[in-house]
Amino acid sequence: MRWGLLSLCCVLCLFFRAGGQELFILNEPASNIPKHTLGVRAFGNTYRELNAQRNMGALRLMYGLTPKLTVMATGTLSNHHDTILPRFLADHTHSGSQTAGATGTVVKGLKYPYLFNGIHLYAKYRFISKDGRNEHFRAAVYAEGSFLKVAHDETEPNLLDDTRGVGAGLITTYLKDRFAVSFTGGVIIPFEYNGYMLNNYYLGPEYNVQTELKYGNAIQYNLSFGYLLLPRHYKDYKQLNLNLYLELQGKSYASAKIRQTDVHGTTDIQISSPLLLANHYVDINPGIQFIVRSDLRIDFSVGLPLINRSYVHYYPLYTFGVQKYFYF
Repeated sequence: MRWGLLSLCCVLCLFFRAGGQELFILNEPASNIPKHTLGVRAFGNTYRELNAQRNMGALRLMYGLTPKLTVMATGTLSNHHDTILPRFLADHTHSGSQTAGATGTVVKGLKYPYLFNGIHLYAKYRFISKDGRNEHFRAAVYAEGSFLKVAHDETEPNLLDDTRGVGAGLITTYLKDRFAVSFTGGVIIPFEYNGYMLNNYYLGPEYNVQTELKYGNAIQYNLSFGYLLLPRHYKDYKQLNLNLYLELQGKSYASAKIRQTDVHGTTDIQISSPLLLANHYVDINPGIQFIVRSDLRIDFSVGLPLINRSYVHYYPLYTFGVQKYFYF
């Protein structure tokens, strides 16, 4: 038992000392958690959308299947959307044999109920590990998929809590002494929403308009910097770690496609709303992180627009999280 506790302390100490500053708040590093290690993370974000406070909470389970393979499952809860699309997102009219459709102006700040969005699955495989004195380089590939049921009303896909779909990409991370930098590049292929939109003129579920909304495919490009501020010198694994982060999150995505169907047939909707048009942006997210006794992580960051803006959320976007590891 004594040797088991000693081994546990060594693993904890080596894991966090070697890469504490690469435990990025928003982006995954190329490094893995140790084999047979369980991580539990509770996190969320919040922002003000006119008169409505939008909140998202998530619970994530992470497990090291092998030294090179980490898997994750995340469930999310939010008041970002309803189960059907909002009124005025799109509309179409009939004039004789002619049909015309166009997007409208979506009313923001609506009160939505808190809904369980669904499950997000993620796997990361590290295929390069190069270690030197007080430095290392890691490269990994990842794949993700989401099974969500909410009615996302912007074209920008977000697999964590907005859009069903799949994604994959590459992560590279370099650490030198107290400084770490990581780049993530990947693609997102969302699945379409096939359901209903609230009717613009009549109330009642029998008047809801059958709507197909195909979200835009996306490329994401994230760059993260981490710096270990404290402690200046390690004495034991119980020391408090203080890490500073600056993370850039970027995305480029295509325009949405919308079709509505009624007794007259199917109508393609002309896209003009900025929520549904192609866009690219980069957000900047400064953050701070505390690691307590080498196995408890507490972090906070704030997101602001740097190049253009995202239409999925308003600014500032506050993100917070608590994470703990269990070693078997």
